[in-house]
Amino acid sequence: MKLIQTVKRRMGTDKDKDASKNAAASADAAKKGTDKPKAKAASKPAGDTNVFAELGKLREVALGDRTELFRKKLQVCGAVSFNFHNESNQKEKEAKRQTLLEIVEYVNNTRNCFSEMLMADVVNMVGANIFRALPSKKKDLMVVFDPEEEEPAMEPAWPHLQIVYEFFLRFVVSNDVDPKLAKRFVDQNFVLKLLELFDSEDPRERDYLKTILHRTYGKFMALRSFIRRAIQHTFFKVIYESEMHNGIGELLEILGSIINGFALPLKQEHSEFLVKALIPLHKVKSLASFYQQLSYCLAQYAEKDPRLCYDIISSLLQFWPVSMTSKQILFLNLLEELLEVTQPPEFHRLQEPLFRRVALCITSPHFQVAERTMFLWNNEYIVKLIDQNRKVLFPIITSALYTNSKHHWNSAVHGLTFNVLKLLMESDPQLFDECSTKHRIDVEQEEALNSTREGKWTQLREMHDQAKK
Repeated sequence: MKLIQTVKRRMGTDKDKDASKNAAASADAAKKGTDKPKAKAASKPAGDTNVFAELGKLREVALGDRTELFRKKLQVCGAVSFNFHNESNQKEKEAKRQTLLEIVEYVNNTRNCFSEMLMADVVNMVGANIFRALPSKKKDLMVVFDPEEEEPAMEPAWPHLQIVYEFFLRFVVSNDVDPKLAKRFVDQNFVLKLLELFDSEDPRERDYLKTILHRTYGKFMALRSFIRRAIQHTFFKVIYESEMHNGIGELLEILGSIINGFALPLKQEHSEFLVKALIPLHKVKSLASFYQQLSYCLAQYAEKDPRLCYDIISSLLQFWPVSMTSKQILFLNLLEELLEVTQPPEFHRLQEPLFRRVALCITSPHFQVAERTMFLWNNEYIVKLIDQNRKVLFPIITSALYTNSKHHWNSAVHGLTFNVLKLLMESDPQLFDECSTKHRIDVEQEEALNSTREGKWTQLREMHDQAKK
């Protein structure tokens, strides 16, 4: 209340002063008679006042005053914001852009410019400019997301945002910034807001965010565990709630680098991250948009600890996309990469369920799925694993191949089928003959069962027809 009263008193005093000045001016004009008073310069409305131009240039002031002017420019850039969805205030927008460019230039050419006193102003200015509500997405989850077909919505404020991101990147990578002091300002709340921006549709913004978050992870040791948990929570939201997120690929790129730096043996926390957050991402409909980054992360885990191949492949079999052929091909690509680093003990544990799925893919009516499956025999290491376990695997594979040779419609698939049959026969002729004989007996038994079943149905139909008569 005292503050409000003080402001009112000052306003009243100013009004009295203005009134007395006006009265004196009118009296002087009356005394001068015919002399015309000089016209006052018209004052600009508050909205047209260019606060950026009033501050002056950093290079034009004395060295001792530059730090204070730098602070003022940071504060003004954080306080003044514009609506970029219309064409208004173009001069002011350009003035702010020039000021931001001047700040970046000052940081590039000045040593020790990020003192502890300025850190709060730096982080506040960055937060005021980049943290905002992203436009809501109206996408049909039943439609398969294809980033090559859909045009991303570009951010209209990018002329300003790009410079702010560049400035903050300079701050994060600067050797002048002590992480022990800066962590008071670049805190968990700031990181959470930064992660929310990864859902931006503008790929330019996501690229800057990826670099900044990665650098933040490297610089602020105290935030590393929190950043991993926050990324995990983002993945949970995509897996179990929203199904759509624009920044999963960028987050996985950061994780690929992080996983590469994990020490051996892997901590339980890191193994749980793989099982709970990364592998279930294969269930997401938009897998194609971040498949490469995800497969790289899984390959990193498999190289770090080959025993994890069993968990990864077993989960892939559980999440196998039975009715979505495009995802089946992605799964088969990943399966080959993982099998290349799978050790014989882990392969032995999962061979039967794995090759039952492979047999189903061989007989798939979609020719690309069948082709991609039989390309596995071009991989020498996988062929070696199959040969080592041929007594178990040959009967499963041979049956599927013979079914293909008789019933598949595609000529290219027929050619690949006979090539694989030839490889199996050359590998172990005696076992191949046994499997062929067993397959023939199984087919004959199945035909006999079908014939018996058809005969029973025929009897039932005849009995039904007689009862109606």
